[in-house]
Amino acid sequence: MSAPGERLVFAGGSVFDGTGAAVAAADVVVQEGSVVEIGTGLDGDRVIDVTGCTVLPGFFDCHVHLTSSGVDLMNRLTTPFSYQFYEAMVNLRATLATGVTTVRDAGGSDLGIQQAVADGLIAGPRVLLAVNIIGQTGGHTDGWFASGADVPISAPHPGRPAGIADGPDGMRRVVRQMLRAGADHIKICTTGGVLSPRDDPRHTQLTPEEIEVAVTEAAAHGSYVMAHAQGTEGIKNAVRAGVRSIEHGIFLDDEVISMMLERGTWLVPTLAAPRAVLAAAAAGANLPVVVVDKARAVSQAHRESARLAIEAGVNIAMGTDSGVGPHGRNLEELELLVECGMTPDQALTAATGDAARLCGLQDRVGRVAPGMVADLVVVEGAVDDLKSLPDRIRQVWQSGNLSIDRLGLGDDAE
Repeated sequence: MSAPGERLVFAGGSVFDGTGAAVAAADVVVQEGSVVEIGTGLDGDRVIDVTGCTVLPGFFDCHVHLTSSGVDLMNRLTTPFSYQFYEAMVNLRATLATGVTTVRDAGGSDLGIQQAVADGLIAGPRVLLAVNIIGQTGGHTDGWFASGADVPISAPHPGRPAGIADGPDGMRRVVRQMLRAGADHIKICTTGGVLSPRDDPRHTQLTPEEIEVAVTEAAAHGSYVMAHAQGTEGIKNAVRAGVRSIEHGIFLDDEVISMMLERGTWLVPTLAAPRAVLAAAAAGANLPVVVVDKARAVSQAHRESARLAIEAGVNIAMGTDSGVGPHGRNLEELELLVECGMTPDQALTAATGDAARLCGLQDRVGRVAPGMVADLVVVEGAVDDLKSLPDRIRQVWQSGNLSIDRLGLGDDAE
């Protein structure tokens, strides 16, 4: 822990500041949990020698499911209800260890998880909540199976209201329930999906009126809507209604890209998600054949849509859909963004400064700048080699306190 008033100097390294500016040699001074100075030859009470390293802002993952740890259907059926919260503790720690200091949970985590992290009861990144995913009867999050079994992705409990909403009045009520339960943002499904066996990613779900109600209610609460949206028409419905971010965006076209550019709508591609489904199936996960077939069918379109959006200049923020795939491998998404046309610096910005803008936290985190919270990652070497980046993370700092230490600097090391 940093002592009260102590000036902590990260000296001798370089800085990637999260704005997209080029990496530059600089020292960083942290005091009382915030960055207070950046420059060369700076002094302080304690020096952290980061010679040969790069200091970056803590990363964001803008689409995770902390209470999920894979897609095996039988595991969901046979795992005790409360086990998910203990798994979330492990998932939080694994995510933090990869340098992610803020996550936007896209459904599953409740206020207790967020508060436990904020209070220091468990280790993990800052958590922003959707609480539960909202969809229509028979939609992507409806857990009904043809056998008559009902297995929702995130089963309701006192802190996690049920997410089925039909009609504008039904949507209004459920959105208000999520906000009452502590949601920082609202998550809806405007199309089918890959993991839901009874629908199609290309089909629209929720009416424009239902989507508009969700956006209006969220805005009244000072919040916004993120939309699981894979098919073209469902994406357009979401953009027209004013959602802040499109999640996945598998079937984009020129018209919807123009709409997103005009309205400033964000895309969180989650390129890792279909790959994670296919990897789980190859490893023997118990999944319906139709789910695996859909994951295989959308993979190429997903990459092409991300490429078109990046080329056009759509706002992009990094998200992984971790929970579908393993937690703690979040930074692999950076490589996938580069494969779709981003430069390494652009991909890193999508996971730092740009992601903070999406989440409305740009005045607090996401950049290394005076006045910003000192969420910092120390990486050995340069940052242009994204493939090896996860293995080169040496320290993770949260609000000026050392959370992960692979240099052996303190008793609070990992």
